[in-house]
Amino acid sequence: MENQRLLVWATFGMLAWLTYQSWTQDYGPQPVEAVQPTADESLQPPNADESLPALPQATADSSLDAPQIQHQAPAAQSATESTVVDDSVIVHVVTDVLDVEINTRGATLQRASLNKYPVAKDQPDTLVELLNPSMPDFGLVQTGLRAAGDGEEANHLALFESAATYYELGGADEIVVPLVWTDGQGIRVEKEIRFTRGSYRVDITQRVINDSGTEWRGAEYAQLQRRSIEVERSMFDVDTYSFDGPIIYDGDKSEKLKRDDLQSDGPFAVAAQAGWIGAIQHHFLTAVVPPDDGDYRYNVSVRGDTSTASLIGPAQTVSSGAEHLFTTTIFVGPKLQEQLEGINESLKLTVDYGWLTIISQPLFWLLSKVHSVIGNWGLAIILVTIMIKMVFYKLTEASGRSMAKMREIQPRMKALQDRYKDDRQALSQAMMELYKREKVNPAAGCLPILIQMPFFLAFYWVLLESVEMRQAPFALWITDLSSRDPYFILPIIMGAAMLFQQRLNPAPADPVQAKVMQVMPIIFTVFFAFFPAGLVLYWVTNTGLSIAQQWYINKIVHEEATARKSGKKKKDKAKS
Repeated sequence: MENQRLLVWATFGMLAWLTYQSWTQDYGPQPVEAVQPTADESLQPPNADESLPALPQATADSSLDAPQIQHQAPAAQSATESTVVDDSVIVHVVTDVLDVEINTRGATLQRASLNKYPVAKDQPDTLVELLNPSMPDFGLVQTGLRAAGDGEEANHLALFESAATYYELGGADEIVVPLVWTDGQGIRVEKEIRFTRGSYRVDITQRVINDSGTEWRGAEYAQLQRRSIEVERSMFDVDTYSFDGPIIYDGDKSEKLKRDDLQSDGPFAVAAQAGWIGAIQHHFLTAVVPPDDGDYRYNVSVRGDTSTASLIGPAQTVSSGAEHLFTTTIFVGPKLQEQLEGINESLKLTVDYGWLTIISQPLFWLLSKVHSVIGNWGLAIILVTIMIKMVFYKLTEASGRSMAKMREIQPRMKALQDRYKDDRQALSQAMMELYKREKVNPAAGCLPILIQMPFFLAFYWVLLESVEMRQAPFALWITDLSSRDPYFILPIIMGAAMLFQQRLNPAPADPVQAKVMQVMPIIFTVFFAFFPAGLVLYWVTNTGLSIAQQWYINKIVHEEATARKSGKKKKDKAKS
């Protein structure tokens, strides 16, 4: 039957799409060709082809050109050894959500652990670390100032002084870590790193105080270094299919920069206002967000096992006896959308729901609102699924009635197939006449699955990308809705529900299609076995609601058909 053929193709289409989504790493558009900025009086971005930039050399006109790079072999000298020397001091900062180490060499954020996010639920003491001074989890956030001329500058190689080596939030609302650098010639830089209760935002200010007798000219910069590795994909671990690497926003759109592209095409560079740089690690983000009122130059590159994303702002002049304040915001934490939007509206682009964002974003918003009331993400998924089903009830009811009518005329269709088994053209014509006479649309049975597919895929992205559901428990054995069911119970329930659902629909007349439909629940069960438990919960709930709806519709249509037959018999008896 035509509707069954369409159903089979739609199902296989969905399987093909999900397979494609699972086995591809490319979520977003390819990065555009790198634009190399031209030299002017603003500083060029620290060229991050290598691990460390050298101090800049002033040109004849005192403008600041892109610094040359100190070459080094990563195998012979680690990134930690190159940025941390014996006379540096580690400042330890503990808040309610972060455990951070600041190296006085450049006031570098060299370690950041997330107190509320263990790596795995069965390892509560092993926390997610987004910054780490050593491989393989290497990560640093370096900030500093570039200065014109050949004097010393407060870059990330300069040694700062700290009044204390330990800060704890305690009952306060914020912690401010002050660090100071002087060049011995009247230039003083006071650097403050501010942490706030409950927030993964880190505000860095750099105040240049010029008592040198001559003007100072320079600019702020920041660079984010992260390990860059090839990720081995595994169908048994959904996390391996999430993007891991640098991201840049140019004030208009965001670009996820793949390791292979940066290696083959070279550094990515762009100049923009209201931009930022970051590094994504599935549910987590490290980002550097400068002020949006100036032209900044951005550069992203990869060398060996390290990627470097840097930005540098326009040069500022500080007269003798004056001072100037530079500000930068760092985010180091989970991709909590409310906190991201509080820093910069565009930061929520790091939560990538793919091309179904138009559905996924409202869906996540609705899930969040329901969760705020009931406090359980699993129950929120069930309730939102019911809401979606109610919204589309009338539309699916029409297709359900068509399926029910197809079921009622099944014996007559079988009779036509027996009568015209040797004449396919006559059979097709007779079937079309039957459909027309009984007001049945064979293709309408595919409508429910076509409606469900976008929401299914949207749920997939919401569960995969939303850190709010990471390790979120539901009930009983389901302790993490973002990972697979450990005992495969939900997929088995789903397969059984799909099998029962098939019983409510008319059986395909084509033997080949009938066999395909019989094995479809098994295929889906195996396929869904490694999907996030929350996604399977959605499909089980949706299938259960579809079963209840179709059973009710079948009952109504059967009663209507029985009434029509009874009325026809009475008329025939009256005529006779």
